[in-house]
Amino acid sequence: MGTTIERPQHEGLEARIADAIAPTIESMGYELVRVQVSGKERPVVQIMADRADGTPFRVEDCEAVSHAAGAVLDVADPIKAEWTLEVSSPGIDRPLTRTKDWLRFAGHLATLELMIPQDGRKRFRGIVLGADAEAVRLKLDEGDEARFPRSNIRRAKLVLTDALIAATAAAAGSAPDADDEDTDATEFPPAAGEPRESGGKSH
Repeated sequence: MGTTIERPQHEGLEARIADAIAPTIESMGYELVRVQVSGKERPVVQIMADRADGTPFRVEDCEAVSHAAGAVLDVADPIKAEWTLEVSSPGIDRPLTRTKDWLRFAGHLATLELMIPQDGRKRFRGIVLGADAEAVRLKLDEGDEARFPRSNIRRAKLVLTDALIAATAAAAGSAPDADDEDTDATEFPPAAGEPRESGGKSH
């Protein structure tokens, strides 16, 4: 319990949602990978989570995170409209949101998109060399090494390659079933401004 869990950086509504749910799911043995909100009429809150122990994230984990996060968000009420919650695992070509993700997948191919252009462009692709709290380093496809400030990265993710699939299967202990690596989403739609089935804690 002495180690602090690094949380991904979010802004605005996504940051409020992340701050609300992270302590609860961390206490259950999960780590937050990303929160994304899409849609305006009926927003979809997408929560991507990992198991803290590094074992594969399964359907039961999806359901546990979904129910816990849904209950927290009902109370925190960050969205003033009807919304839907989707919980998923990162999958093999996962987003890179934390220092530990960049370090774990050093040597693998990744793409990133910047908020402010660097060297005249916003999109880069290359082999991950490493990262710290301030910046990440890639060996670009063109052969140069480049350093990107973390605060300027809009999004980054791994590229699906044979090497990445092999490494992921080895880390899981054996070649996983295709289903295990797919992103399983559990929908959990609470009604706006109304408590979900009253007595949700009764059994």
